[in-house]
Amino acid sequence: MIGFYNYTVILTYIGLLSSVTGIFLASGVGDMPASPRYAIICLMISGLCDMFDGKVARTSKNRTEQEKQFGIQIDSLCDLVCFGVLPSVIGYSVGMKKWLDIPILILFPLCAVIRLAYFNVTEELRQQKTSDVRKIYEGLPVTSVALILPLLYSFRNDIGYEIFPCIYGTVLLLTAIAFITRFKIKKPDMKLMFIFLGLGILELLWMLYRTRR
Repeated sequence: MIGFYNYTVILTYIGLLSSVTGIFLASGVGDMPASPRYAIICLMISGLCDMFDGKVARTSKNRTEQEKQFGIQIDSLCDLVCFGVLPSVIGYSVGMKKWLDIPILILFPLCAVIRLAYFNVTEELRQQKTSDVRKIYEGLPVTSVALILPLLYSFRNDIGYEIFPCIYGTVLLLTAIAFITRFKIKKPDMKLMFIFLGLGILELLWMLYRTRR
């Protein structure tokens, strides 16, 4: 079979499977109604996988150049589905169905793919010059939606079901713009990643609590 299937890419694949599941859940499967809440949980699982897939990959000291390049490409391709497509599908599921909403739902994955393609180009050039780990990102990383959107969704009941699609759409638009805006942000170290992990767990518990009330 073509491709690579070693442990260095397993988390990336799991993250993709989670997001594809989230797309089906947000759209409705068979007789089941659309469930954006469970789709949001799938988004968070994908974010968790993405948080550590690079760390796992770098534990392999004997990766070939082809395996390294494959890892860069497959990570971005999966990120597009996980953090570019799934958030838009969730947006449609929560009520972004007016004609003004559709351009935002289309623009979001477009900005995500532009940012990811730009990252691939710059990362490939960077790795030709140095083997050091990247320390700075340009633009808002697409994976940030795995923290932003679940937090927003947890307040859906407070915001109100009628106005929530408008708020969700505004956040999507601002986030999409941040994807392609030229500013630098420091890559989180392991300590900060565990803080993000803790925040994610708290978000999940909070969301489950608030949406069950």
